[in-house]
Amino acid sequence: MSDTKTVRFGLLGCIRFASKFVRTVTQSSNAVIIAISDPSLETAKTFAAANNLSPETVTIYGSYDELLNDENVDAVYLTMPVTQRGKWAVTAAEKKKHVLVEKPPAQDATELEKIVEACESNGVQFMDGTIWLHHQRTVKIRDTMFDSRLLGDVRHLYSTMTTPVPEQVLERLTKEAMGLAGAIGELGWYPIGAALWAMSYQMPISVRALPSSVSTNSVGTILSCTASLEFGSTATATAIVHCSFLSQLSTDLAISGSKGSIQMNDYVIPYKEDTAWFEYTSGAKFVDMHIGWNVTPEKVTVDCGGTAETQEAMMLREFTRLVEGIKRGDLEADRRWAEISKKTQLVVDAVKKSVDIGCEVVHL
Repeated sequence: MSDTKTVRFGLLGCIRFASKFVRTVTQSSNAVIIAISDPSLETAKTFAAANNLSPETVTIYGSYDELLNDENVDAVYLTMPVTQRGKWAVTAAEKKKHVLVEKPPAQDATELEKIVEACESNGVQFMDGTIWLHHQRTVKIRDTMFDSRLLGDVRHLYSTMTTPVPEQVLERLTKEAMGLAGAIGELGWYPIGAALWAMSYQMPISVRALPSSVSTNSVGTILSCTASLEFGSTATATAIVHCSFLSQLSTDLAISGSKGSIQMNDYVIPYKEDTAWFEYTSGAKFVDMHIGWNVTPEKVTVDCGGTAETQEAMMLREFTRLVEGIKRGDLEADRRWAEISKKTQLVVDAVKKSVDIGCEVVHL
């Protein structure tokens, strides 16, 4: 029987980005990487060498199946292309491995539902890798601005995730590698998720991709898109979300409420690893003659206490806490994370559908 205090991870996919996860696990006190795998054994060996993963303590596999058959592995981290994640996440769950998967976790809501069902039926934890949700700043905003009602009701928000890709690479971004949603899934997952988070995961009643915002490459992969989201029912609010491989790096989140507003320009990955901040304004109005404001934004800083408290570390801590509890028999899998993923995926799918039907309104 394995030690319930240590979660033993296996990596499915040895892309360069996975090095960040290795670093986080290495700095953790209750997790360890014991196996890595890639369809190319040479790629896996190169990754192991580059990340100081010794073959004496880490088993290197040249296939995902081999790793998933390793009974010593408790949980897996999936980083392969989104077009492959659905199959291997389901297989991992069926092998009783807890599933931490990069975002987007699936190509569409149907595929994601199969992943979640596999995890639930096998009693394993599911979580996608949306790290900013775990940042202490995110928690601070929820506590001080939302739960305290300092912000009031959300009326409008604007969120982006853009990052430039060299022109010669844009044509190589195929649907086979990127998934059917292209940038909407790969990048739009963040601003769409931010909109849902700000609305306490109330689903929009409609979405629409803005016609002039949609750009594709020669093979039809979506490279850029802006969409409007309309929320109704218990609250009335709107959101504009933008994602693009054609613009300079931006991760903006601005939320306007009935009593105040919040602004961040680094909500996905903070400017600095060990600290983060946001600005808020409450009770703002123009002074007489409209020559200025009666208040200036207040900057709220959150100290992350070094690498042990980064958003990656906090995500790992939450995931391993759940896995440890399940291993001990004290906890059941927390379905909240799957519900967040499913709602995000539904909106991603709706924006993609709007693009497909000529940027018409899609009702949810």
